[in-house]
Amino acid sequence: MPHSSQVSESWHSFLGELDQPATEEPPLHCMGGFVATILYGLPRATSDLDVLLIAPRGQRAALLELGVRGGALQEEVQGLPGLRGGSQGAPEDYEDRLTEMFPRAHKRLRICALDPYDLALSKLERNIQRDRNDVKQLADSILPDLKVLKACHEKELRWQLGNPEREDLNSETMDRNDRGGERRNSGPRQTMKDFLHLFPFASQHDAS
Repeated sequence: MPHSSQVSESWHSFLGELDQPATEEPPLHCMGGFVATILYGLPRATSDLDVLLIAPRGQRAALLELGVRGGALQEEVQGLPGLRGGSQGAPEDYEDRLTEMFPRAHKRLRICALDPYDLALSKLERNIQRDRNDVKQLADSILPDLKVLKACHEKELRWQLGNPEREDLNSETMDRNDRGGERRNSGPRQTMKDFLHLFPFASQHDAS
């Protein structure tokens, strides 16, 4: 578990500023590059704190107004990260598996991170190269059990992703984009079959 002193000065300052106006203990349910890099050690930079949930409800508007990219904090201090509401889906029971980062480092603010399987699955709905790279690196380092990933997808996420039958179809469009080196930012979502092929330990049998 990283200590708050191990994060960069910009992140340390940003989280400290978010903590100051909090009147309750608002847990931020965090995902994205912040969790991938700082908690799970992926070697890339990020300047956004992606959150699925800010609770309690009464704290949300104030924290977002203060910390959102282009908000009050960034107007005061250039170069600070920004808070961003996540639009990606996460498994239904992800809250049961959250890990608190930097416990007791702030007076009220609690930074809670998605479990690595939930983090990987949160990247299934959006289909950009950066997410695929993150999933590959998570698979290489800290996701040893493909059965856990598949079970969580089937039980907690599949029903959320629009048309489940369509999500399970193999995506020829994605294959063509990968071969052509294109980055696709829109169009059909990544399917579970495509997603599983990002895992080096997934055999053809596992991915079928």
